[in-house]
Amino acid sequence: MNTKQQGGIAVNQLGYRSRDAKMAMIAGEVGRFRLVNHVSGETVWSGDTLPAVADAASGITVSRGDFSAWERPGTYRIETEDGQSSYPFVISEAVYEEAHQALLKAFYYFRCGMELEEKYAGPWKHAACHLTPALVYGEEPRTVDAWGGWHDAGDYGKYVAPGAKAAADLLLAYECYPQAFQRALPLPESDGVLLDVLHECRYELEWLLRMQDGGSGGAFHKLTTLQFPGPDVMPEEDTAALYITPISATATGCFAGVMAMAARVYAPYDAAFAASCLRAAERAWAWLERHPEYPGFRNPPEIVTGEYGDEQDQDERYWAAAELYRTTGDARYHEAFRELAGQGAFDQYELGWADMGGYGTISYLMSGKEREQDAELAARLLAGLQQRAAELATVSSQDGFGISLKPEQYIWGSNMLVMNHAMLLLIAGRLSGSTTYERCALEHVHYLFGANVVGMSFVTGFGSRPILHPHHRPSEGDGVEAPVPGLVSGGPNYGKQDDYAREHLADKAPAASFADVMESYATNEVTIYWNSPAVFVLSHFV
Repeated sequence: MNTKQQGGIAVNQLGYRSRDAKMAMIAGEVGRFRLVNHVSGETVWSGDTLPAVADAASGITVSRGDFSAWERPGTYRIETEDGQSSYPFVISEAVYEEAHQALLKAFYYFRCGMELEEKYAGPWKHAACHLTPALVYGEEPRTVDAWGGWHDAGDYGKYVAPGAKAAADLLLAYECYPQAFQRALPLPESDGVLLDVLHECRYELEWLLRMQDGGSGGAFHKLTTLQFPGPDVMPEEDTAALYITPISATATGCFAGVMAMAARVYAPYDAAFAASCLRAAERAWAWLERHPEYPGFRNPPEIVTGEYGDEQDQDERYWAAAELYRTTGDARYHEAFRELAGQGAFDQYELGWADMGGYGTISYLMSGKEREQDAELAARLLAGLQQRAAELATVSSQDGFGISLKPEQYIWGSNMLVMNHAMLLLIAGRLSGSTTYERCALEHVHYLFGANVVGMSFVTGFGSRPILHPHHRPSEGDGVEAPVPGLVSGGPNYGKQDDYAREHLADKAPAASFADVMESYATNEVTIYWNSPAVFVLSHFV
């Protein structure tokens, strides 16, 4: 048994594939380190660390030990001369498969409006929830029967723009890596015909369809109660009145984008469903055309749940135009896309729920319509994507833990940025036909699963020291000791916007501003759109 001190050496606690780059991050100026067989205690390889660097984001000096040369499968640990030891990890070709499935299965656990049966959910089962029709705020007594979809986060709100981002990530993962989804998940709809990732996305897409206003074609912004429920309230116990908030341009743009995308993806499997998605996307686009300028969404006075406010809607329109053009080939969508691309009013490479421009760029570049495309525009967008990827790789090369976040980017949901950046790096490589950025993307995976300054795996249920107390009401209220598995924690947040973080993390550096406690929603909440880019990235490596 290993009795040496643990904590000063950060590794990917899942492990490494044989031929991948393998790096241990060691606090302080070290020198020699060794790779030890965790079972026999035998030293199988040793070497010198790279020159130590002062890492601004983590606030410590980091020495990196490169043991990429060792490829033999087994279970190992890293040790240093001063008695430090890492957590054990494996070298194996199948190191990411189980985590990949759990990250996807997490969306099943986020499902609203249906019973999660023990047969499929295990001990994390619960009864059906939130089945009552929702009041349309400001139009009572009008109601909409918008059951279903995914709970957005650690609470039970459901939001169109973040939901569209999450579904888009999963659909993109399917388009890029269909072979990654051949292993079946325990889901009630599994039929051996439609891959489980498409079953899961459809559950959210059907809810999104219910969120389209039948009269105007616009998409309602969100569906929540007036206030958040208590921290240990189970979904079926959250029985307060549900409210649908007014239409927003950002929600409608995201709705149009993801529905046009779904129409394309589902067409080979279910022509009727695909056609309904396309009709919905076109109606939403018509709403956008009728409302070229629309005020950003703000919560009504009585509603204090997540706002997801966003004053800029050009990026959502840009994405919608790109997807509609890619799916239909209609020149009017192409013209709208070109016009929006030329305005330069938004970032065309971001992949966040508030900054959807990257999805429009990716869709256009992946459309396969080279003869019809604007060659100059496509070349500019591709060059910009490659430049952004190169910038991320440069930051990664200078970071003590090998990732592309600058100190000021450790914000609420920093792990979304970590995975979004890895996703962008992989797509940039895919579109250029190069593997240049693959290693850099993989460093982001290592970070997520433990190669970080807090020495934790940011995914529940995975690693020697995983997240145990996420800000997630079902995990808090279900009486099960372990949290729902496969949930990505938000991660370090220098903003420290909750009371626990302000009190206990006041003196922490940006990358160390994290607490594995339910109370710290600003660092340890979970959401569907933090899981979704992680599914995309691991799909590449399985």
